[in-house]
This record gives sequence, C-alpha cells and structure tokens, in this order.
Amino acid sequence: MRTSWHGAISFGLVTIPVKLYSATEPKDVAFHQVHRKDGGRVRFKRVCTKCGQEVPYSDIASGYELPSGEIVVLTDEDLANLPLPTSRRIDVLLFASMEQVDPIFFDKPYYLEPEAQGTKPYVLLRNALENSGKVAIAKVALRQRESLAILRVREGVVVLETMLWPDEVREPDFMFLEEDVDVRPQELQMASSLIETMAGDFKPDQYEDAYRKALQQLIEAKIEGKQIVPPKPEEQVPAAADLLSALRASVEAAKKGRPRDEARRDGEAGEREEIREVEQGQGAKAKAKGGTRKSA
Repeated sequence: MRTSWHGAISFGLVTIPVKLYSATEPKDVAFHQVHRKDGGRVRFKRVCTKCGQEVPYSDIASGYELPSGEIVVLTDEDLANLPLPTSRRIDVLLFASMEQVDPIFFDKPYYLEPEAQGTKPYVLLRNALENSGKVAIAKVALRQRESLAILRVREGVVVLETMLWPDEVREPDFMFLEEDVDVRPQELQMASSLIETMAGDFKPDQYEDAYRKALQQLIEAKIEGKQIVPPKPEEQVPAAADLLSALRASVEAAKKGRPRDEARRDGEAGEREEIREVEQGQGAKAKAKGGTRKSA
C-alpha cells in the first residue's frame, strides 16, 4: 500500500505520528473511450470557451460561478492560504458509542499506521478504544477539505473513517411518509417469519461481484476469439395475487434454501414418513381383503 498522507493523532496532550493509507481498493473494470472503427483512443482537449484556444494544465484555475453568471477565479495559492487548523492533525474531539453514529454519514475509510516513534501511544489508544467499546469523534483535513471522522479499531489497526457534514445529508422528504398505510397483523407476522427464516451470519467472503466476473470472462473470450454464449435467462417467478401470498411464498422459498445437510435430513425424514404411510395403507388394504373373504 502507498502512503497518501502523513500527520498525527492529537489525543489530549498526546501526539501520535501516523501514516494514512486508503483502506479500500475499487475493482471495477476500467474502459477507455475509443473509435469504434479502428479502436483508436479518443482524447479530450481543454479548450477555453472564450478564446477558443487549448489551455495547458498549468494555466487552469478553479472558478466559482455566481448567480449572475460571473466567475470568481481562485488560484492554488488562494486555496493554500486558507486557515485549516487540522491540516496535519487528526484532532480527537470526544468519544461516543458507535450506535450514536448513523452509517449514512460515513464517507471513506483509511488505515492508520504508526510512525516508529509513535508505536507505543498508538497501541495504547487502540487498546483503550477496544476496552471502552467507544469510537473517537475527530476532525481532519485531507486534500484541502476538512471533514468529521471517527477512529475505530479493525483487526488490530486504527481506522479513520471520514464523515459527511450534517448539511451534506439530504432529508428523506417523501410523500408516502405522510400516508396512513394499513399493515395487517398477518402480513407483519409473515414478514417477521421471513426475516427469521433468512437470518444468518454475514460473511463477506461468501459473496462476489457476478457482473464484474462475467465482464472479465467476456473480455477474455474476446481476446481468445471465442464465441460468446449469452447466459440463460433467469426463470420469471409469477407474481403473487396479494402481499400476504407473496410473503408466504417467500418463506417457503427461503426454507428450501436452508443448508444442504439440514434439507437432506428433512428429506430423509419425509421419505421415511411416506414409506411408513404406504406400508400402513397396504396393511389396511390387506386386512380389509381378509375380512371380506371371511364374510364370504
């Protein structure tokens, strides 16, 4: 991993020098825009709309458009001189329970590694966080932007999770929230049964990006000149007549998706029960025939 930032955690009067690494890595398949006829790369030029000339990157500045349409030009020097008290510091503000932090505020996670001289205070903070069961609420400035953040522990490493500001989260202003929707007790009970049936432990390694996998297979087939066979379309499940029927059908489908051993045991038990019923039925028929002969 490549270091993307050097700074320090300010924890009371304790300063912990750290290095910051991006904790996530996008795995999307990247494409270039090309000419369909010959596959040539399509390039874009930076052209000024006023003079019509191509502008070198060194002459490009940031512009803020006013409601009147006028542009306020801000140079890199202007932005560099802005006061950012947390420019090289992760300033811990308070400690709180993780339950108080709505995940909608989370933006991007980073790993924090201690510098050589900061290992002991780093481990001390990490162990204190784990023992307290709390997270640290902090402020940090990354790439000329100040953000709220939390410090939490993951697999022995302190993770910095940048957060959005409250005014960056939209209010869920939807019309249905004002409607009086009638949910029947049977529907709620069946929905709860579906949740219980589908309950389990979340193990991320069990899931994969099926679209990315298919896309990579498509690219490999193109490279090797193989014929591309489209996948079979999924069977369409007929829509249920009402919500309760749909929930009931969902519960039954979820039960069929139980672990293989459990399903096999239930299947064997069902087969034994069917054999027992058949044997009992045959015995009853034999008795009935015997009774008929005696009567005759």
